[in-house]
Amino acid sequence: MKSTATANWQGDLFGGAGTVDFKSGAAGTLPVSWASRTEEAAGKTSPEELIAAAHAACFSMAFSNELAGAGFPPENLDTQAVATFSKGDDGFRIRTMELTVDAVVPGIDAAVFAEKAEAAKNGCPVSNALAGNVDITLNATLV
Repeated sequence: MKSTATANWQGDLFGGAGTVDFKSGAAGTLPVSWASRTEEAAGKTSPEELIAAAHAACFSMAFSNELAGAGFPPENLDTQAVATFSKGDDGFRIRTMELTVDAVVPGIDAAVFAEKAEAAKNGCPVSNALAGNVDITLNATLV
């Protein structure tokens, strides 16, 4: 399976703007800008928001699989991923990714829940793509 997205940019970095599109058609054309990365979104997305969305979805899938594999299929997983983008001595980078999940998982005990959450964080393909470059934290709450 190959996933494809395209981007178009017009103008310089600070005054220009662009769009991203997904070949799948799952989302319409999304506007992007430098300001949406560093100041305020103002109705536009950023590469970091797209990575955060990918990470939230990937983690949710991995966690669902971990839980079901342990005999505790989840009723609901609400996952938020927050990518922190900032400038350091090494330039602009995604510094951290904070995963927060609230989960409804009938019958599971807290220890198994925590173990499966951590396994999902470590096994998620997006986590693996970011590993070694981004500090990934996880806060998993059993609701």
